[in-house]
Amino acid sequence: MTTPTLLTGALAATEAGVSPATIRKWVQLGRLSPAGKQGRAQLFRLEDVFAAERDARGGRGGQGGRPGASGRDA
Repeated sequence: MTTPTLLTGALAATEAGVSPATIRKWVQLGRLSPAGKQGRAQLFRLEDVFAAERDARGGRGGQGGRPGASGRDA
């Protein structure tokens, strides 16, 4: 089993194509949780950041979307 790579909020934001402020907002809203700390910096697993980004965009275009979430089944 490999240990996941942890990134600072700024690096995670760059990888996900969002701003560091967006990462902080997702944490405030409970959409993203830090996986650790390094000094004062919060560290995040990249896969968690990508999942939060998918959720923020409505779960479109990828794996892990919820069936029926589009609202078109009614």
